[in-house]
Amino acid sequence: MKNVYVIGVGLIGGSMALDIKSIHPKLSVFGIDSNSNHLDEALALKVIDAKATYEDLKQADFVILSIPVDAAVIELPKVLDLISDTCLVIDVGSTKMDICKVVERHPKRRNFLAAHPISGTEFSGPKAAIHNLYKNKTNIICEVEKTAFKLQEKALKLFGEMGMRIRYMNPEAHDKHIAYVSHLSHISSFMLGKTVIEKEKNERDIFDMAGSGFESTVRLAKSSPEMWTPIFKQNKANVLEVLDDYIANLTKFKEYIHADDFEAIYNEMKNTNHIKDILNGIN
Repeated sequence: MKNVYVIGVGLIGGSMALDIKSIHPKLSVFGIDSNSNHLDEALALKVIDAKATYEDLKQADFVILSIPVDAAVIELPKVLDLISDTCLVIDVGSTKMDICKVVERHPKRRNFLAAHPISGTEFSGPKAAIHNLYKNKTNIICEVEKTAFKLQEKALKLFGEMGMRIRYMNPEAHDKHIAYVSHLSHISSFMLGKTVIEKEKNERDIFDMAGSGFESTVRLAKSSPEMWTPIFKQNKANVLEVLDDYIANLTKFKEYIHADDFEAIYNEMKNTNHIKDILNGIN
């Protein structure tokens, strides 16, 4: 593997580029991005070695598609049209059903691997890219059986070198589970931030009185709307289902407070404390 092309040199693609350059310093990493300023930043920060265009993809050994999921559905078939028979293309988006469906009959479907590294921060752009973002993180692989075996091996070797754990899942299961543990978290954070901004008109009071609990809970509200709006659109059915359950729990909590049933509130919180055991087990 000599030439790696990253399409979308922001946090996710840029961080992957940094790790690849660190692990394989003799590789050349090229950046493709619709935002020319992002390419300039990525080059200046040495996230990439050079700029490129789609015309250069015929020279690629490995392509990372790291763009918003609505754009990925459009661009992935174009990318597969341009690559060589020995090149591997992966995407790293947060939804998998639409991306897998759009290429299910593509002549080069075997050259594509659907992946979702469960990692990130609330920041975006090339300046947000960091080393070791993926270390000890889970990477969900979908429809691995549809990717050529030798290309699977290439990807899994690289993921292992980056320190990622691998889980296999079908696209439908992926999108359902990720709605529970990721997409709902972002909606909750955005709406918490919105509520506080609307209720607390004095921004200085928010700054002065916001403790670490508020800061950590609302952190995801700093995330890019350009990235997250298409995710909610593509995963609409699963997001609506989990929102119904979440709203029902909030409503029940409100009813307990209204009825002065603080024993029920205690029990709700006590039972939910089990989440720390689950997360400790993962870590």
